[in-house]
Amino acid sequence: MNDDDMHEDDLVGAFDEAGFDGALLEEELRRAAAILDPVPAELSRIAVDAYALHDLDARIAELTFDSVVDAIPVRGAGDVPRMLTFRAGDVTVDVEVTGQGLMGQVLPPQAARIEVLGGPQQSALLTADAMGRFSSASPVSGPFALRLRTGGEVLVTEWLRA
Repeated sequence: MNDDDMHEDDLVGAFDEAGFDGALLEEELRRAAAILDPVPAELSRIAVDAYALHDLDARIAELTFDSVVDAIPVRGAGDVPRMLTFRAGDVTVDVEVTGQGLMGQVLPPQAARIEVLGGPQQSALLTADAMGRFSSASPVSGPFALRLRTGGEVLVTEWLRA
């Protein structure tokens, strides 16, 4: 059989038999693209903000307190948890973010389904109990937001960096 007699299916089979690793090639191409043609920071920010709006019926929960900005630092304290408060109408969400994960409470107390959004990563699903309490043992990294489903209402928090 000469090269002219080979069909496309034969070539694909030859690559598979030779140990061609498509996942490795994809990863190498992603790395090259990130170095040679990185995504501008402003475009990344716009994309993350747009992702938060894919629930068009969701209300945006405004950040009303952030311990990084609003609290007085404690001298000598290390690895202090970040305290966040979000508000949308009469619903308040208090969240404590640490290196070990996050925990929080929905007020007034009510059951809720909560998604911890992390950009392109898969979101973590949490459940708030009847007292509105929820927690996750998975640390949050990079930009994140919370999507809460309480009864018939959907709330999405502002995006923050962990």
